[in-house]
Amino acid sequence: MARLAAFDIESMFERTRVQNGMLPKDEVVIQATIEATASKTISVRSAKDHEPTTLMTLSEVYERFLSDPARSISDRSMLAHHTTRRVVEDVLGASTPITSIEREDCRDLLDTLRWMPRNLAKKFSGINVRDAANSARNNSEIRTINTTNVNAYMSRFATMLNWAVVEDYLGKNPARGLRIAGSVHPKDRRQPFAAWQLHNIFHAPIYVGCKDEQHGYAVSGNTIASGARYWVPLIALFSGMRLNEICQLDVSDIRSLDDVQCLVISEQSISGTTDKSLKTKSSERIVPMHPSLAELGLIKFVQSKKAAGSLKLFDDLPLGRRGFRSVSFSRWFSRFLVSAGAAADRTCFHSFRHGFRDSARNAGIDRDVTLRLGGWVTGGSGSESAGNYGAGYRPKILYDAIGQIEFPDLDLSHLLKRQNQV
Repeated sequence: MARLAAFDIESMFERTRVQNGMLPKDEVVIQATIEATASKTISVRSAKDHEPTTLMTLSEVYERFLSDPARSISDRSMLAHHTTRRVVEDVLGASTPITSIEREDCRDLLDTLRWMPRNLAKKFSGINVRDAANSARNNSEIRTINTTNVNAYMSRFATMLNWAVVEDYLGKNPARGLRIAGSVHPKDRRQPFAAWQLHNIFHAPIYVGCKDEQHGYAVSGNTIASGARYWVPLIALFSGMRLNEICQLDVSDIRSLDDVQCLVISEQSISGTTDKSLKTKSSERIVPMHPSLAELGLIKFVQSKKAAGSLKLFDDLPLGRRGFRSVSFSRWFSRFLVSAGAAADRTCFHSFRHGFRDSARNAGIDRDVTLRLGGWVTGGSGSESAGNYGAGYRPKILYDAIGQIEFPDLDLSHLLKRQNQV
């Protein structure tokens, strides 16, 4: 770089001498300057005039993007990309040349997404996305997707366009940075379950006596649920695990590590199953079993499943057509909240996870330990790479931390009493 700078400076002096009628001191420098200038001109012109050599449609580029073997993507993320593709192609046109998509088109997509109704495929079957969005604009009773989901659609679309730029199908990404600012207003975010909601959930017929575990779960009776409908909410309450992480557990995922009973959250399976997926890389972790779960009989339940030869802990949950056991449970839990008198705005199954985070804060658990337990991506003011050094926290440390999670306003003595009677 120093030599190039010296050459440029010497060239400047030689050009100035010639321009002022003086003889150059070095003809070689003058000739080299002329050649270098010509070379730079050609290079700049080539870069400016460069356009992708292959014209492809939006659908064709999307297909190559989703089938690119060089990209590592989870099944759940792939499903989200397919959903985004259907919406984007519906709005922008599957046969639209990728190079003709401009910034204004992407802004139009963003505006359409802002008004896209929830459960579009079910409630607006046969209607295109733009018409469904227009219906929502004119009808305040139609519930639309939230800001977080709008931004997620745009982020996935921008990811595809970034890939298209790298692959030389597109000159630049016209959707770069397009999103709704502010994400979700605090008053619109999901909330943890209130004390009265937790009471109603865990005093519902499933926990105190129902007609039967399937269709009669909301009717009082003599049957206590014993499978997923009983255990999944309890595990979520005391572990902060995501719904899909719980529903896909293998029996072998509950095992002793360093003399601590742990729930192992991983896509890998020592039992040979291949039906698991994780949301993010940081989702892979171990969560020590909360002492309350052990007292409530979770270890005994696991042992009974093992004795029965079951591979999946919750094999009473059907494997949905998309490969997720959590789908059917999520739909059931929404109905369950209503039947239990626990339904409220901005609360859903994910509220257990919010409640776990609040309990960790109130217990004064170290923030980094909380992030590890919950599988949240680490961040903040510290170096992100620093968190990747070492093998992580020992199970005993995590066990001591999770043991501090408590819900003082929730009385589960009726469940403990029943467990002691078994």
